[in-house]
Amino acid sequence: MEFTAGFEHFVRTDEALAPYTWLKLGGSAEYFAEPTTIDELAAVVKRCRENEIPARVLGGGANLLVHDEGVPGLVIQLSHPTFSGISIDGNRMTVGGGAKLSHAVSTAVGGGLAGLEALAGIPGTIGGALHGNAGANGVDVGQRVVEATVMTRSGEVLTRTAQDLQFTYRQSSLDELVILSAVFELEPADAQELTRRMQKFWIVQKATQPGGTDNVGYLFFDPPGLAASSLIEQSGLKGTKVGGAEICAEHANFVIAGDDATASDVIRLAELVQSRVKEVTGMDLKCQLTVW
Repeated sequence: MEFTAGFEHFVRTDEALAPYTWLKLGGSAEYFAEPTTIDELAAVVKRCRENEIPARVLGGGANLLVHDEGVPGLVIQLSHPTFSGISIDGNRMTVGGGAKLSHAVSTAVGGGLAGLEALAGIPGTIGGALHGNAGANGVDVGQRVVEATVMTRSGEVLTRTAQDLQFTYRQSSLDELVILSAVFELEPADAQELTRRMQKFWIVQKATQPGGTDNVGYLFFDPPGLAASSLIEQSGLKGTKVGGAEICAEHANFVIAGDDATASDVIRLAELVQSRVKEVTGMDLKCQLTVW
């Protein structure tokens, strides 16, 4: 049986992935699914399992690098409104895995709920943010999660409660295929005061990112207590190029992909930076890009 049989209305073949990523690089997905219901998602995930086809979920694409030759198997995008709802009940906010983190932050702030405003300006989806426990300003997204609903690689839907969840620096125990939704426990606060705080965090976050440049990506995690960008600068690497990929001159922890860049240029540039930083500062930088 053809893999897409019965799924034609939400599964496409040979879908270019570059437009879905910040770096705008890389090849195509063999199969690409945008399910419109949880049942459709479960059905396509089960078929992957039965046919031993690898499946992965595409979030906001901010730290994703797709290999030039593309991705075998299925790439799932939770772009349908089914997966991006946000609702507030008392101090709790339930957010779909496909919702943008920025939308969740502004909804909480507008509803007079504190706890997430420090994450203003961080790109990506809630699902992606929870997988990697995204954080800023001493706040991690996982700190506020009391429950998560996930789908396993066999298409089963499970609920993980606070006792099952572990969040550490830029890591979480949420390693199932899909994070369908999460419940955050927040604290009531003045919405206007929260809005001011959110705007301040947003401005600070934006100041650390290259302005007006498309095709950029974060390169490395900041080692505890240090900034990756300053280690890269100390190592004399600002503006370094490999092929069409270049270290951003104003924000050294970003790579800019020129018109002629390939994914392998970015990989080679990241390796060059890692070995040079290690040589000059003795520090090991861990790459923030997920490579498919």
